[in-house]
Amino acid sequence: MQSSRKKISKKISNQRAVSKYGADILDSVGHKKCTEYIQHGNTSIRQHTASVACLAVAMARKTPFKYDYQALVRGALLHDYFLYDWHKPHHGLHGYAHASIALHNAAEDFAVSPIEADIIKKHMWPLNLNPPKYRESFIITLADKVCSIKEIFGKPIYNKKIEEILNEYQ
Repeated sequence: MQSSRKKISKKISNQRAVSKYGADILDSVGHKKCTEYIQHGNTSIRQHTASVACLAVAMARKTPFKYDYQALVRGALLHDYFLYDWHKPHHGLHGYAHASIALHNAAEDFAVSPIEADIIKKHMWPLNLNPPKYRESFIITLADKVCSIKEIFGKPIYNKKIEEILNEYQ
């Protein structure tokens, strides 16, 4: 899975970029299963990861840097691919452990690039001590924090445009 760092056309929306680069993940049984688990507030993990992907694309587009948008989107969609209800008591160290679990699950179900692996493994920085290695990882770390805070306080960025993308892959 080879992709280069480049800008994406201004004609393609952030949501279309997520659909374009994440179609195989969005259409997978595992990612669809993420609908069953709540991430924050009333937002499912599937909604959360799609929101993070859309926000990350929007954030990246506002910088002067080139990004591997395929890795950015795929890493965002897989960053919380841990496939369990973390709210149950036996998942007490979830904040520290779930990134490794998500990476393990993602690598079993998909071909994960080095950038995607770094995104998944390091998205909890600074809680997890290893900082992101790639600019794509850093953008996902920021987008994840923004989405999480908004979801916790009942103002998720998840909207009809993101819902349309997920509905394409029911």
